[in-house]
Amino acid sequence: MREALDKVRGTPPMKNDPDFRKHNQHVYGVAAEELRQFIEQFEQLEAERKDAAQRQKEVMAEAKARGYDTKVMKKVIALRKRDPDDIAEEEAILEMYKAALGMV
Repeated sequence: MREALDKVRGTPPMKNDPDFRKHNQHVYGVAAEELRQFIEQFEQLEAERKDAAQRQKEVMAEAKARGYDTKVMKKVIALRKRDPDDIAEEEAILEMYKAALGMV
């Protein structure tokens, strides 16, 4: 097939070089193994992420069974991730808007 493409392109055929072919096979073998390792590593991380998500659901289910409001818990978790100054600013603006609408 390569020879047919060479004829169409007008390029001279490559001479048969066993060392070149051996080198290419080694390089492709190494690249394939490295690619396989990256893919397997990614798949392992994905499985761990799914396991962690399942454990989080179990924790929330237990909290709910004990009477905690999981919706509020999730808000608290989100707030704990944020900068305290950003939270204070947002709360101040919220209070101002509520006062403007007569909600306080």
